[in-house]
Amino acid sequence: MRRRLNFRLLPLIFALAWPTMLEQLMQTAVQYIDTAMVGSLGTDATAAVGSTTTVNWLVGSSVSALGVGFLAFISQALGAGKRELAVKASSQSVSAVLISGLFFTALTLAVSPFVPALMQVDESIRELSSQYFFILYTPMLFRAATIIFGSVLRSAGDSKTPMLVGLAVNAINVVLNFLLIYPTRAASLFGKDITLYGADLGVIGAATASAVAFTAGGILITLALFRHKAIAPEKAFLKPDREILKPCLRVALPNMLQRFGTSFGYVVFASMINSLGEISTAAHTVANTVESAFYIPGYGMQAAAATLMGNAHGAKDSEKSKDISRLLIFIEVSLMIISGGLLFIFAEKMAAVFSDSPEVISLCATVLRMVALSEPFYGVSLIIEGMLQGIGNTKTPFIINIAGMWGIRIVGTFICIKLLSMGLISAWACMIGHNLMLFTAFSLYYRQKKL
Repeated sequence: MRRRLNFRLLPLIFALAWPTMLEQLMQTAVQYIDTAMVGSLGTDATAAVGSTTTVNWLVGSSVSALGVGFLAFISQALGAGKRELAVKASSQSVSAVLISGLFFTALTLAVSPFVPALMQVDESIRELSSQYFFILYTPMLFRAATIIFGSVLRSAGDSKTPMLVGLAVNAINVVLNFLLIYPTRAASLFGKDITLYGADLGVIGAATASAVAFTAGGILITLALFRHKAIAPEKAFLKPDREILKPCLRVALPNMLQRFGTSFGYVVFASMINSLGEISTAAHTVANTVESAFYIPGYGMQAAAATLMGNAHGAKDSEKSKDISRLLIFIEVSLMIISGGLLFIFAEKMAAVFSDSPEVISLCATVLRMVALSEPFYGVSLIIEGMLQGIGNTKTPFIINIAGMWGIRIVGTFICIKLLSMGLISAWACMIGHNLMLFTAFSLYYRQKKL
């Protein structure tokens, strides 16, 4: 007999998911605002900001993997009623932030002069792109805190605090963008002439605004974690604890390798697109920016899936696990059909927000409509991956994601661009093929294992 959906779990799921969705929206808004404001300065500025985006993903995803390790451990510990163990794990996350933050600060600042060349960025914007990248990664320690401590708080069911921090980061970024990007200018407000002061720093102003906002976000979320009633770190948070770190790293390492491998794939993918010229680079940048907002429901539900499945797994409640997984997939597919439909309909208008170039808008709209059709399928793979993360299985997603990225997207794009001299549309077709492969592989695993 077919199992019915347990809609009584809806309040619990959305209580965890909606703050994460709003947090993702705020993070995406930072990228939207930078791209839109810088886009008004011209195609060169847009390309300079977007040309190293995939390297940002590479670094950020490696840090996020550590957060996944702590999320799985803490959510399972709390599900099993072991609060003291959860507090110990929260304490160890502080060391993880310090080590990863300082390491990636040193690494990114050291390689910043070489990143644009490695990404095959047009020589005319390499220096500007390098400066943008350097400034953006100066506060990497604070960015690591935001990522890892956000995962720790979500594992305890607190998704509102990371959301509020995201709101603060976005607000700071918007205000500073207005002050730093543009020159002093005259404007009219309610019929009165006013003077808007500005530093006229352009792309550098956008980077500085983001860096200050990230720093504030890291400080705020650190204060929130240390004041949390349930999982505030203990005083001896700098002393390594093998009992905690070993299982966390066992989950984090495959996830880190997966994220590193897929993010490095994004770097290779983007570098091949950058070699197509400024128009393709700008269109790809804008399309990535627009598309990211329409994945927000997917990533919000994925975070809820990881926490809820971790709790149920820790409590050894298999019936609850099945109810959660079925309902999550139903909700995810429904949300992604809606977001995909909106992306398809408004693709051209969304692209026009970020660029004035007719060529960029037309090319961007085409690839966005293509990828919109694959969104529901990609959403299923996101949810199943989130469930696997929650129960501590990161090896299976590692294998599936690496195979899809390198076996389909990279090989396919290389053949299309380098051997067949095709353009951006062919590269995005390979990306869609990658997404469909993820859907097929994760769905087969889900049916076999009956999560």
